[in-house]
Amino acid sequence: MFKRLLFAFFALALLVSLAWWALRPAPPVLPPTLNFGAGEDLGGFARAFAPIEFQFPRDHGAHFDFQTEWWYYTGNLTDDTGGHWGYQLTFFRRGLTPGAPLTNTGFATNQIYFAHLALTDVAGQKHYFAERFSRGAAGLAQANGQPFQVWLEDWRAEAVDDLGAVVHLRATEQNFTLDLTLSATKPIVAHGQQGLSPKSEEPGNASYYLSYTQMETTGQVTLNGQANAVRGESWFDHEWSTSALGAHAVGWDWFSLQLSDGRELMLYQIRRDDGSADPVSGGTLIEADGTTRRLSAAEVQIAVNARWSSPETGGDYPARWQITIPSAHIDLAVEPWLAAQEMRVSFAYWEGAVRMTGTSNGQAVTGNGYIELTGYSGSMQGVF
Repeated sequence: MFKRLLFAFFALALLVSLAWWALRPAPPVLPPTLNFGAGEDLGGFARAFAPIEFQFPRDHGAHFDFQTEWWYYTGNLTDDTGGHWGYQLTFFRRGLTPGAPLTNTGFATNQIYFAHLALTDVAGQKHYFAERFSRGAAGLAQANGQPFQVWLEDWRAEAVDDLGAVVHLRATEQNFTLDLTLSATKPIVAHGQQGLSPKSEEPGNASYYLSYTQMETTGQVTLNGQANAVRGESWFDHEWSTSALGAHAVGWDWFSLQLSDGRELMLYQIRRDDGSADPVSGGTLIEADGTTRRLSAAEVQIAVNARWSSPETGGDYPARWQITIPSAHIDLAVEPWLAAQEMRVSFAYWEGAVRMTGTSNGQAVTGNGYIELTGYSGSMQGVF
């Protein structure tokens, strides 16, 4: 899904990297080995043109021939007193040259990592967030597939099992800590066309997109020294690509929704400057038995029924939605657990825990999820 291409962060990561490189011997520039067609100048990075056969745990790890990659964990948790928590732990990799990380180079590197950490305390009506950058060298940050692990300093996601379907997350930042174990209860989902997820109509402007849409979660969150035992459900996204926004796109809305009848929805809208959604928008319906169906843009109706304005950035975000998918017999009213869940990091965006009520297959349902909103405090086209 294109939602993860936060190019503002990548641009800043590149600037940070160049500053670091000025203090260290620069790594050799690897020669381009792939040809992407006339007019393309992507520095030799691969692009996603066609479906591939995935292998696990290898494909949980990094894909260094592609420029951009992310590992995204979000979830809704409940503590022993009934208090509700939302969390986000995300890792991003940006390749400066294609190919595996350089070795025996000290701190010099061709890979930059950054990560975002967030905790929403619904009872306390507070949203906490943090951001880190590091180079993929000297053990500071890395992503591996066998065994699966991705880390940036002491923020880590590590496989507990051989296939990477059970992971341990741990991250600490000033006054809050996540310490969670996630276990997938459904097979991994390949979105789009067998995992190939288009971002515009341009061939190759796509990602490979995989998700565990249902992960049973236990552990604890600690806030201001107070540890809280929690349990709930998480969602994991992994994407890799060498892509960009289409010429008229300004941002995107992404939804991961977990319904009480066992169904899940991944939905996305790439928003154009004329207010329309790019035709490649759509999503995936995951049934209770784990079977999936691709949803086209025409099948999904998303109406915005309220808005929230950030007092810090002035960003004007949607804050309540009515989602209707007649072909799937789904009608949902969705709202944030807390309106103020803006991520004011390198580039402001909104990402937060949401809840819902409605009907699915004619039956009443409730549920939780996460939504990401970009381009509402300035077009994403302006940052690359």
